[in-house]
Amino acid sequence: MGRVGGTHTSGGVPGIGLAKGLAVTLRTMTRRSVTGQYPDTSPELPPRSRGVIALLEENCTVCMLCARECPDWCIYIDSHKEAVPAPEGGRPRSRNVLDRFAIDFALCMYCSICIEVCPFDALFWSPEFEYAEYDILDLTHERDRLREWMWTVPPPPAHDSRAERPKELSAAEGAEGRPGRGPRG
Repeated sequence: MGRVGGTHTSGGVPGIGLAKGLAVTLRTMTRRSVTGQYPDTSPELPPRSRGVIALLEENCTVCMLCARECPDWCIYIDSHKEAVPAPEGGRPRSRNVLDRFAIDFALCMYCSICIEVCPFDALFWSPEFEYAEYDILDLTHERDRLREWMWTVPPPPAHDSRAERPKELSAAEGAEGRPGRGPRG
């Protein structure tokens, strides 16, 4: 490509770029639109999309790990201790009972740390995304609402049959077969 008198010469027909641009425009104008008009058409979300955090209350032991690890401090947990009688006249035990579990979605940054650190699988991602409110104060959802979203959580993906067997399982099975190295009882 040379430059002659302040204009670019490509050695081709003048205006070819304009003609190519118009051809692309005409080709695009004749295609049918693929935009879905929400809310008339629900979007197809990826299977593991992050919509809202759901709570499986039965699994929550009020260990407070989720609230402690949350970088936004948007999880609020209240509990009380309750005495549980021990079998056969032993000393009564105490256990934490969940009184309040709330998440302020106005503060949440959807980082998934709370779900990852929960040792009892009480928190899950739900693909539900329609939880907007008119007032920002209403974005703090209590445990009843979080419980409702539990039923929208998709099942975990199936294991890949071609995947390598976990080393932990192989090591545990190997340890069980050797004398003196079995699982502790």
